[in-house]
Amino acid sequence: MNTATPSTTPDNTSAAHAAIEPSILYFGTPVVLLSTENENGSFNLAPMSSAWALGHVVVLGLGPGGQTAHNLRSRPDLVVNLPAPAQWPAVERLAPLTGRTPMPVDKRGTFRFEADKFAAAGLWPEPSELVRPPRAAECPIQMEARAARVQPDASGAFLIVEAQVLKVHADPRIVVPGSQHIDPAVWSPLIYNFRHYFGLGSELGRSFRSQTPRQSH
Repeated sequence: MNTATPSTTPDNTSAAHAAIEPSILYFGTPVVLLSTENENGSFNLAPMSSAWALGHVVVLGLGPGGQTAHNLRSRPDLVVNLPAPAQWPAVERLAPLTGRTPMPVDKRGTFRFEADKFAAAGLWPEPSELVRPPRAAECPIQMEARAARVQPDASGAFLIVEAQVLKVHADPRIVVPGSQHIDPAVWSPLIYNFRHYFGLGSELGRSFRSQTPRQSH
């Protein structure tokens, strides 16, 4: 005889899940601005939202035809700049631009060429210490990095870039005083949620693995 307790439906579930086919799967991912070096020694700045970190490696998902992908194939230095939520207009100013010329076929009619992406975004290039591309001075977190591997993804439609982070720069206002920790109560990434921009809400809880000292704000 089966004596297992029957499963129950959660009280907050009003209907069964629906099977859907969304056109994109940006289900709440951080926005980053990637600065890379162009062939002529100038620099490109591009927004992207397929990024995650494992240890000191940042994994990036890129379209293969853009200027960032073109640059990283032969010039692996880059800076991963993390804008704050209030800087979303600067990100959006970059969104319809490309530093690639001739214009890739898949960008024609939607994007336009722009050589000086920093100026177009209204951001200031700040010299890096270990890599050639500059940092975006206004971004609260900047990570100097070097691409260790650039390869197609499983579908063949994108590139996966694995970049080793060499140095992290942070606005002192978001660092816990006297520590090496970013204060999560002060810092909020800019989140790209199904092609809409969001910041974080209030803190819900704390992981048992957190080493960040408690701060009163």
